[in-house]
Amino acid sequence: MSEDKTLTKIPQFDGHYDHWSEMMENLLKAKGLWGVIERGHVEPLEGTLLTDNQQALVEESRVRDHQVKHYLFQALDRTVFEQILDRSTAKIIWNSLKKKYGGNEKVKRALRNSLRREFEVMEQKKGETIDDYFERVTTVSNKLRSNNEDMPENKIVEKILRTLSKKFTYIVVSIEESTNIEEMTVDELQSSLHLHEQKFKRFKEEKDDQVLKVEDRFNRLGIRGRGRETFRGRGRGRRGRQTFNKATVECYKCHQLGHFQYECPNWDKEANYAMIDEDDDLLLMAQIDSGNSSTGNVWFLDSGYSNHVCNNEELFTSLDKTFQHSVKLGNNSRINIAGKGAVKITLNGTSYAVGNVYYVPDLKNNLLSGK
Repeated sequence: MSEDKTLTKIPQFDGHYDHWSEMMENLLKAKGLWGVIERGHVEPLEGTLLTDNQQALVEESRVRDHQVKHYLFQALDRTVFEQILDRSTAKIIWNSLKKKYGGNEKVKRALRNSLRREFEVMEQKKGETIDDYFERVTTVSNKLRSNNEDMPENKIVEKILRTLSKKFTYIVVSIEESTNIEEMTVDELQSSLHLHEQKFKRFKEEKDDQVLKVEDRFNRLGIRGRGRETFRGRGRGRRGRQTFNKATVECYKCHQLGHFQYECPNWDKEANYAMIDEDDDLLLMAQIDSGNSSTGNVWFLDSGYSNHVCNNEELFTSLDKTFQHSVKLGNNSRINIAGKGAVKITLNGTSYAVGNVYYVPDLKNNLLSGK
């Protein structure tokens, strides 16, 4: 008896009769007691003479009825319990609950319509995980099934594929082209999407790690930021990601706009400039907040250059013009240095002080050394 009490978890009645009755019916069938509800227990009339065998059967039926009543009483709270006036047998109690809370077909039809609307408008929320979305969809689907709605697996699969967030678009297309949706189960779809979601998560973590490395690299360059916002690599800040139009880029080789030197058909292989990834826009370029969109206010990070170089005298906060020198470019040509000083770069509301910057007015672009 102690083992049965430990293993048996009684479904609690919460007002949702169809769900509760299905769980309770399954429990009673597992215990071999469902016949008590179907046939009921009938006490013999007073004064009826019974044989020993008949008396034993009555006692057995009475005990089984008490067992079912015990389960039912455990499932009901005091408020529901007191609304059942006749509690003489388990069958009477069951029928009373069914009549009071089971509802008629009109009520069930209204409930089905409400659940259908909820099912149709459901879609994955921003930031919602695959597992959480599947749980929401399957919960409504199971409620529809318990109210006699036909809900085959392929209908649920198609619903989920149709309402996933945009980041899963190419995965949905791949699944639809490579899999027979009519035969796919909900569990198979969830497993596949969960795997892709974990890949997205790992990719984001790797990107965040790259951002930290970029911040460390800027610190080593001697660029110190001041302001309420912190430089976060690829434009992460209050303004979000900023787009980069390559039409303003001037090639170091041919001096034409629209491409980098490594893309130039006339690229001199002796030149030693960093390969630039188009996606790494704000890692390589910063726009000065001066309202002037000319190329004189654009900075490039060049791992092949040994010093910071600026071609705009107005950007210097201090400048020593007595410093005279020359620098060698990647194409082996030389260009004169007209001074050395400090400049201030403002990026996304944050100011960066850069020292030991050469003033080279004849240079086409401003360069931040990557060394």
